[in-house]
Amino acid sequence: MAKRLFVGSLPYSTTGQQLQELFAQAGVVESATVISDRYSGRSKGFGFVEMGSEEEAKKAIEMFNGYNLDGRAIVVNEAKPQEDRGNRGGGGGGGSRGGGGGYSKRW
Repeated sequence: MAKRLFVGSLPYSTTGQQLQELFAQAGVVESATVISDRYSGRSKGFGFVEMGSEEEAKKAIEMFNGYNLDGRAIVVNEAKPQEDRGNRGGGGGGGSRGGGGGYSKRW
């Protein structure tokens, strides 16, 4: 069964392809993704790698946790399940958008 790993403190220039090539040294890489900002497209400095087995995931953690990648010591550990962040719908506040502010002309 595949095992998902969190990879943090990545240099902002790191790509998913580079992560895949690096982690392939520890075994079969099912997927490798660098998370980027949805608006700017810039890397957020972390990503996820899915290894082919539990053993390969443990080997990858041993090999790459603290590994110097382009001058940065990366963090590699078992990914935790994503927490339910609740309703992320926009909006907020209620009530009317009436009046207020300005000055009043009194004759």
